[in-house]
Amino acid sequence: MTNMPPSIVAVERATAASRAALVAGVAIVLVAASLPFWGESSWMREFVEIACYFIFAMMWNLLAGYGGMVSIGQQAFFGFGGYVMLMLGNFAGVNPFIAIPLGALAAGLVAIPVSFVAFRLSGGYFAIGTWVIAEVFRLSFANVSAVGGGSGTTLTALRGIDKATRESTTYWMALACVVAAVVLVYLFLRSKRGLALLAIRDNEVAAESQGIPVARMKLAVYVVAAFGAGLAGALYFVGNLRISPDAAFSVNWTAFAIFMVVIGGIGRIEGPLVGALIFWALNKFLSDYGTWYLLGLGLLAILVTLFFKQGLWGHAQQRWGWSLFPTQRKLLDISPSGSTFLRERP
Repeated sequence: MTNMPPSIVAVERATAASRAALVAGVAIVLVAASLPFWGESSWMREFVEIACYFIFAMMWNLLAGYGGMVSIGQQAFFGFGGYVMLMLGNFAGVNPFIAIPLGALAAGLVAIPVSFVAFRLSGGYFAIGTWVIAEVFRLSFANVSAVGGGSGTTLTALRGIDKATRESTTYWMALACVVAAVVLVYLFLRSKRGLALLAIRDNEVAAESQGIPVARMKLAVYVVAAFGAGLAGALYFVGNLRISPDAAFSVNWTAFAIFMVVIGGIGRIEGPLVGALIFWALNKFLSDYGTWYLLGLGLLAILVTLFFKQGLWGHAQQRWGWSLFPTQRKLLDISPSGSTFLRERP
């Protein structure tokens, strides 16, 4: 009987594409951080818009794509974060840029009592219920005369700050929020809690039988998604300088997020990024066509769901193995007589 040498196993946590993406990402962020010194103000405004789209879509993807909780009412926290930022700036004398994370924190906190109502529902009822909750938020702020009622109001706290300083600071805040959102979501999904979240998405009963605190995990993800949505809302209305209930709590925000995630690839970190860039480009160059533009968005979504069921990035990842943010681990047999690949773990 021949004695087989023991296998030497190593865990591969990154891919060649992810290592290249890390180097390229750091370089892009460093160059982007210098944009206010040499770029035009219109470029900064466009980036802030893309950043808000991306952050909001990323949070929806975390909630639905990874957590399995399909919500069409995340605009409730988007608008709430924006209004809290405005009230802190206009009425409490807080610097609006400091009020951005405070508005996001308020959105995360208000998500806790909201979850007591939302989590009594499941499936399609949960989705519709979150939309109803968002409408309650919209009607509530529309009846508060201090913030302009239904017509909204202007962010007056920025009047003492010159335009160049305001635009560059808003831009840097947006860049920092994008980097933080990507890094934190990536680290979370690579942790044990991220694995637990995927188990809950696939089968709640089986996950709970394995000792995973399902209710606590779902609440945590719901609060984090609300925090991110509030961050996107506060950032957006600092750049927009005006807020109204119809703009802040419009269901279009969640519809756009769903579009971006589906186009890019649901359940992938790269998906919202690809989707946000595509949506921004379509919105930038085709929005003047009115109803034809909306029909084009719908047609594109239908084509992608028919021919690229995993989204555009999902298709590229499936065909060419591209993974800029790998959340899975590969077990490799690196012994001289062993194979190079044993199995892949989530």
